[in-house]
Amino acid sequence: MPTPYGARQRRQGLAAVLVIGLFGGLLYLASGARLEPADFTFNNGTEVSTLDPATVTGVPEGRVLRAIFEGLVVKDPLTLAPEPGMAESWEVSEDGLTYTFHMREDARWSDGHPVTSEDFLYTFERFLNPRTAAYYAYQLWYVRGARAYTKEVDADGAPINDFSTVGIHTEGPGTLVIELEAPTPFFVDLVGFYPLFPVSRRNIESAQERWPDSWEIRWLRPENIVTNGPYRVLHRRVNDRIRLVKNETYWDADNVALGTIDVLAIEQDATMLNVYLTGGADLIDRVNTNVVREMMEREDFTPVPYLGTYFYRVNTTKPPYDDVRVREALSLTIPRAQIAVDIMKMGQVPAYGLVPPGMPGYTSAECRKEDTERARALMVEAGFPGGEGFPAIEIHYNTSEAHAQIAQVIALAWQRDLGIRAKLRNEEWKVYLDTQNTLRFDVSRAAWIGDYVDPNTFSDMFVTGGENNKTGWGHPEYDRLISAAAATVDPVTRLEQLRQAEELLMKELPILPIYFYVTQNVVAPRLGGYYENIQDEHFPKHWYWMDDDELAAKRATYTHGKNLVDPHGPAAGMYSPAEMRRRAQR
Repeated sequence: MPTPYGARQRRQGLAAVLVIGLFGGLLYLASGARLEPADFTFNNGTEVSTLDPATVTGVPEGRVLRAIFEGLVVKDPLTLAPEPGMAESWEVSEDGLTYTFHMREDARWSDGHPVTSEDFLYTFERFLNPRTAAYYAYQLWYVRGARAYTKEVDADGAPINDFSTVGIHTEGPGTLVIELEAPTPFFVDLVGFYPLFPVSRRNIESAQERWPDSWEIRWLRPENIVTNGPYRVLHRRVNDRIRLVKNETYWDADNVALGTIDVLAIEQDATMLNVYLTGGADLIDRVNTNVVREMMEREDFTPVPYLGTYFYRVNTTKPPYDDVRVREALSLTIPRAQIAVDIMKMGQVPAYGLVPPGMPGYTSAECRKEDTERARALMVEAGFPGGEGFPAIEIHYNTSEAHAQIAQVIALAWQRDLGIRAKLRNEEWKVYLDTQNTLRFDVSRAAWIGDYVDPNTFSDMFVTGGENNKTGWGHPEYDRLISAAAATVDPVTRLEQLRQAEELLMKELPILPIYFYVTQNVVAPRLGGYYENIQDEHFPKHWYWMDDDELAAKRATYTHGKNLVDPHGPAAGMYSPAEMRRRAQR
């Protein structure tokens, strides 16, 4: 197994001196000086809101959870195809309704206890229980009786149905059986999604007994949390880092190369790049748009298409945003091309629909493209000629230089084209999520990354009352189409139903699409087992440091602008890295 290299030995290449001169000295690492350097360090872009799989909502949490927990299945790091995880094997019935998972006999929690089918039964019951308030609970509503269990509650918010009415049961400690309402072609992929990672019942119930008033926080502390993945949590300092260490009880621990991993919480783009260039991190998840031209010349930065959409949510419960004419006017005056080309600069594609390119057999429905004349006419119809009488609109976003730049450009466009005055409000990640969840905004920056390669992963967000809807919008026809698609076996008919739903969404515009994502990762060239992919999902279990010979072989085959995504595969239709570089030079 290749020997790990020190972080400062690994950093090579471009003008770190220039960047340090621009952004100032590094102070951040002083807060973690008491820890020995980790074998690997990556920046997560923000402080995670929680480490409880059931209640996570965002990408930053998923990056950590994939290191410390493992679901029934895992993903191949290159192809993302499902592979055995806690389940060693599985079968699907001929009618596509029953999935039988067979557990590994050597699966263990970090406290040494076996991971069994009962752990998953407990996890899924807790996940679906309305009192847990899991944002992704709807992801298991494909299971027979699951939706009713979550949605039908008594006066105290407890489920009125017994969990035995849900199509999940065990057949001994080694077998888990799941029965669906209708065939769901992506269900195996879904059970590998991080909100469905198992939690230890023993761990949680012990915390409830010891700390009845604070167990929900205490069971997640490093000294208490029990995990079943390749790593466990050793140390956490809020707004600094999480230190992960190899989990020696993990079933595949012999193939986990890195002994320790640090997860940083730096939000400022310039700071995180400085940390990377000075050897304090080996992977960062984005770069400041001001240095894109320089970064495009580096071997450690190769953006590829990413199955994600950047958009604004509109609070449709709040006048005047409850008027579809106002929402359309706002959409018609967003300068999407300017944002994609002049601000982001890495090949992002202007978005006029919710579902990004990359879905086999599916073409996204689009809203109208920019049209200032129509937008002004709509504002007149809505009673706000030239913006007269329209309240100042607040654009809400989580802390990020790029989000701020985009908000500024959109605010100027709305002022210029519609006569609407705009205010900007940024919040740190956890507060921002709470603001969205409680609809305390006018317009709020948002994004969605596909959890699996199917348009449903985007479309089912906006059903009436969906936990990830967060707009207050609902439409019975939209709900009907999403439900019909879930029950449709014919793939062509199903995709057409989903497209009709997206078409309705783009007419009603509770969201304003802005651009489709590309990855922005900067990765130490010596890192092995890491592959760019359309979902930007990466798995620390597979990471290792290449020796000199392997690195030389990699560099011999490296070509700037080589498209790492099959041009005929899921990402077809989006810009290649070569085109991204060309656009960055404009």
